[in-house]
Amino acid sequence: MQIRRREFLKSTVAVGAFAAAGAPSLNGLAQASETCTSQLGAGSWVASVCQGCTTWCPVEVYVQDGRAVKVRGNPRSKQNDGFCCPRGHMGMQELYDPDRVKVPLKRTNPKKGRGVDPKFVPISWDEALDTIADKILELRKNGEAHKYLLMRGRYTYMRDIIYASMTKIIGSPNGISHSAICAEAEKFGPYYTEGNWGYRDYDLDNCKYLLVWGCDPVSSNRMVPATIRRLSGIVERGTLATVDPKLQTSALKGQEWLPVKPGEDGALAVAMAHVILTEGLWSREFVGDFTGGKNLFQPGKTVDEAAFTEIETHGLVKWWNLELKDKTAKWAAERTGVDAKQIERVAKGLGEAAPYAAIWLGPGAAMAVRGSYTAMAIHALNGLLGSTDHEGGPLAGMKPPVNKMPSVDAYKDELAKQKHKKIDQRGTKAFPALKKGKPGKGVVTNNTAQGMLDADPYEIKMAIGYMNNFPFSCTGVDRWERAMTKLPFYAHLTTNPSEMTMFADIVLPCTVATFEKWGFVKTKQNRYACAGLLQPVVKPFWDVKTDETEIPWLIAEKLAAKGFSNLLDYYKNEYKDPDTGESAKNAAEFTEIATKYYLSPLWLKKDGPGDKIADWEDMKKKGVWNSDPYPFKKRWGGKFKTKTHKFEFYSETLKAALTAHAEKHKTDVDDVLKTCNYTAKGEQAFIPHYEPPYRWGDEKEYPFTFVDYKSRLNREGRSANAVWYMEFKKLDPGDEAWDDVLKMNPKDAKSLGIKAGDKVRVTSVTGSYETRAKPWEGVAPGVVTKCYGQGHWAYGQIAAKEFGVSAESVNNNEIMPADYDRLSGSTARNGGLVGVRIEKV
Repeated sequence: MQIRRREFLKSTVAVGAFAAAGAPSLNGLAQASETCTSQLGAGSWVASVCQGCTTWCPVEVYVQDGRAVKVRGNPRSKQNDGFCCPRGHMGMQELYDPDRVKVPLKRTNPKKGRGVDPKFVPISWDEALDTIADKILELRKNGEAHKYLLMRGRYTYMRDIIYASMTKIIGSPNGISHSAICAEAEKFGPYYTEGNWGYRDYDLDNCKYLLVWGCDPVSSNRMVPATIRRLSGIVERGTLATVDPKLQTSALKGQEWLPVKPGEDGALAVAMAHVILTEGLWSREFVGDFTGGKNLFQPGKTVDEAAFTEIETHGLVKWWNLELKDKTAKWAAERTGVDAKQIERVAKGLGEAAPYAAIWLGPGAAMAVRGSYTAMAIHALNGLLGSTDHEGGPLAGMKPPVNKMPSVDAYKDELAKQKHKKIDQRGTKAFPALKKGKPGKGVVTNNTAQGMLDADPYEIKMAIGYMNNFPFSCTGVDRWERAMTKLPFYAHLTTNPSEMTMFADIVLPCTVATFEKWGFVKTKQNRYACAGLLQPVVKPFWDVKTDETEIPWLIAEKLAAKGFSNLLDYYKNEYKDPDTGESAKNAAEFTEIATKYYLSPLWLKKDGPGDKIADWEDMKKKGVWNSDPYPFKKRWGGKFKTKTHKFEFYSETLKAALTAHAEKHKTDVDDVLKTCNYTAKGEQAFIPHYEPPYRWGDEKEYPFTFVDYKSRLNREGRSANAVWYMEFKKLDPGDEAWDDVLKMNPKDAKSLGIKAGDKVRVTSVTGSYETRAKPWEGVAPGVVTKCYGQGHWAYGQIAAKEFGVSAESVNNNEIMPADYDRLSGSTARNGGLVGVRIEKV
């Protein structure tokens, strides 16, 4: 009888099996102390950064006899209060995963495709790097350098070395980041209201009413440990409310759960704005008031713009007249499934707590086909409440004073200076991608596959990817599988053999963040900007190198030896040791010197604000730099980065961007919005407003709406081969250990004769798939939900059913078709994107 590794580890709960696999004994679940000991020798705490999510917590790793055995939060860090969440501890299983790629590999099977054995064979680093360099030089020789593609997943801020400078000096415009499959629509709302393209910080210490909308901040969204510590305080002194179709952890802790119908978040937001205005609960200090003092915001009635004097905002009355005057709670209740009385109660509660209130906008409300306007509508509530940059509200946050990427201009030859369009088709009429007010500045990550398939605007002949797995992490995964099959040459820089690896011609084994690599990150949380240092805390077991620094240096050396020295010259001349002025002599030196270069202002500027860092050795010891606290009301007084320098309810900033895009394509804004699948016309295009959700699948044929969400245990999608992930999956509300269940309301399950553990067929417009079902009260009738992260057919022997061949369940991104919020470039994965049919097998 054959026993698969996954089943064996499941039956033994992994502890004994993990130790027997040759990894160190772990103290991961022991209580932290300064003298954390086990049967091994005494050790020490070494500073680094967890990259299990984008909170990027400064941490310390306890090292005994050269082995990492425990992780804790860095006690010097002010952004996470010296704590880390479960992801930090799980990182050790990623480090000591026996299924990691251990040496460079070469494909020997020319056939590519899902389930096709690449027939990888081990090769030397020398052969692997020579092959990559030869492919780059072949493109340059043929005048086709622009047909090179660099695909970036999660990163440290060393990313510029491989993603930007290397790509530009080679001569390609195609540095494609993962960002648009993650959050760009979420950023759209704050930017086109208050000029902040980025994640917000939140002053939870002083917050009296927190409305969490489309995310679970104790699980994700960039300040997890700080939120975990403060959520109970909000509940005790005020109100915690959650808008989400699924009952998540924050909703379990709070007083109000609004189970909105997927995609109807915009209706709920504009109705809350209507209530706040008609009840006279807006902030007079921030927004302003009627000149006569009487509230003229009456349902269904227009208001004279001259009757209201604004202070820190722009266009409130115009917003009311164009959108809000008819959007009552009763109107919203019919669309959202949320009771009108609850809508009114929550809106009034926010107004009464304001300005010590915050609406925490997450991707679940924004990453939809028409999500940009929903994001604007939700975030605009912070403007009405006067909470933006106020105590207890959302904050813009600050950045640490680190060095920027050195200019590459002097190292670009005539071929590299040529202008070419990008493969993701950003800036075309159908993809405005309006990042920071500029048409075509944003990335359209998921459309890269379509560009490759259509050879539009040209064919991609070579690609390098790192820390990414697009044939798993992008919706419409079949397009990526076909695009990667078509791609003539692909090199994958990775820790584990993922789905994307199975299409590679060369595979380069990489170091694991937190434990084996140099780098740094920038964050803003808990009122502090933070610079965190990643550094090797242990020596790698295997022949691995760092993706963002060592490998591009080694490629540059090969290119120089073959006659193209521009890239190596750039690395040597522009990244010098800030203490000695010397250039790196090899890849290992370069990765530390480059990290040192970026962070050096933290100790060279002695009179700067924030923590005092003595020198590089002090930075390595401390591992983190903290700023002074973010000053409240920093942007009040006309300092918002919008066209009017105010918080814009009527967005002159969006008007300028959309008009510029329309003029570029010799048309008008209405035509652009129609092309991009929005319903707005005229002046409505420039205000936060309700857009009816766009849904794939007729409701009669596909009666259930599918909702995708993320686990608090997902380490940026890299947890599925970890035993602890499988064993503790039951800690996510509604989920089960060692399973991947589709959760549905018990009433719906009963009507279909489905019981817990039954196998069900899930059919969407993309095809039919099988998984197990679980009746669960935490999801509304008509909605089914499943956690993203499982359904791998590669990645490892625990993650997959049969590695390289089949999956234990279905990847959510196979169920969901590829579509976009085109104004931001975001992949649509929420907002009622797709309907499904459920059948018992």
